[in-house]
Amino acid sequence: MMNKHIHVAVGVIENTDNTLLLAKRHAHLHQGDKWEFPGGKVEPGETTSQALIRELKEEVDLNVQSTQPMMVIEHDYGDKKVILDIHWVTDFSGTAKGLEGQTIQWVTKQSLVNFEFPAANKAIVDKILANR
Repeated sequence: MMNKHIHVAVGVIENTDNTLLLAKRHAHLHQGDKWEFPGGKVEPGETTSQALIRELKEEVDLNVQSTQPMMVIEHDYGDKKVILDIHWVTDFSGTAKGLEGQTIQWVTKQSLVNFEFPAANKAIVDKILANR
């Protein structure tokens, strides 16, 4: 069994209404049917910021100008190990839409507690709530 870490760029995208963008994972995916902060795998040769800018264009059609590092989480799901490289994203344009058929939703920070996230995302939610 491979225990390779998967490096994932994650965007906590905050708009001018101070709401955050969540996306729902497709049922067939790892941790399916749970909500997440959008993002995707960092490809060889990319920085986290470059990967996030690319992924957010591909996934939710946002044009991101820049990102700010927020935190890094390593999580072992047993079957998969992930390194989540989380960045704040406030410098973007465009209207978010689920380009991969996923449900997306802008939510208030205090309502984050009502959504089911993969276990690795709990620390992100805790940090957002601590900073609000």
